[in-house]
Amino acid sequence: MVTVFTVTMFFSCKNNFKDIQNIGILDSGPLSIAENINTKYTDSGKLKSHLISPKMLNYSNREFPFYEFPEGINLTLFDDDNNKSNVVSDYAILYNEIDLIDLQGNVILTTHNNDTLYAEQLFYDQKTEWLFTNLPVRFVTNERIINGNGFDSNKDFTQAHVLETTGIIYINDN
Repeated sequence: MVTVFTVTMFFSCKNNFKDIQNIGILDSGPLSIAENINTKYTDSGKLKSHLISPKMLNYSNREFPFYEFPEGINLTLFDDDNNKSNVVSDYAILYNEIDLIDLQGNVILTTHNNDTLYAEQLFYDQKTEWLFTNLPVRFVTNERIINGNGFDSNKDFTQAHVLETTGIIYINDN
């Protein structure tokens, strides 16, 4: 009788480990909240990025985990020659599983040679080190101001392209 009861209990129970881990965690709320973030990321002893943000919400408890920066970010990216580009935005989301950063609201990216991109939204694919958007942009270089609908570039800006150009203003140094 005890054996039958034990076997019945064993087969009637399902693995609820994930549910037990999430007891007390609201589905709509973050797992944790951090303030005054100042994080540096290195790879093989080289500084690759430096992230500063007033607030980070950790949603790593979700089926598709992410980190939200509701008060914006200031992100500095370093290339292989240690040149730095800086990007600021009013809001950002980092999706770790797909290595994608979604920057939104007054996005301003300034390269190491002072080229500046203005956009309302910009994505950074950390895996391919590629920046892109399909929304309106303004790209200001030393020689010209280019307006368009979309932008594509590697992190070094050696392959920067404004897509669907709507206007170009040439800057004359004379």
